[in-house]
Amino acid sequence: VQLQASGGGLVQTGESLRLSCAPSGRSNYHMGWFRQAPGKEREFVAAINWSGTLRYYADSLKGRFTASRDNAENTVTLQMSSLKPEDTAVYYCAAAIRSRTWYHDEWNNYDYWGQGTQVTVSS
Repeated sequence: VQLQASGGGLVQTGESLRLSCAPSGRSNYHMGWFRQAPGKEREFVAAINWSGTLRYYADSLKGRFTASRDNAENTVTLQMSSLKPEDTAVYYCAAAIRSRTWYHDEWNNYDYWGQGTQVTVSS
């Protein structure tokens, strides 16, 4: 499975961005979003199960970030609003095989990773 995250860029505080991830092949993967800022560990952002019926968010991001997916288009989206400078990071999408036991907020529970897209929020 190849993943390609896109949609990152430079925005100002309070603005929004929409990240997309298009896994190749079938759509029956659980999908997660993680981010890593310079000098910091990779952290969980959001996740959505293979059918789109379950969504999870980091507590600190609830209400600002929304994960969704369109399995017909085989696309996963992370809508980010009210962005803050501390949201600056490289954002990664990741895929977990549907059949596995899935701990959505643990990065080592994902089987495939995209290259990441840079999000920079200026103050």
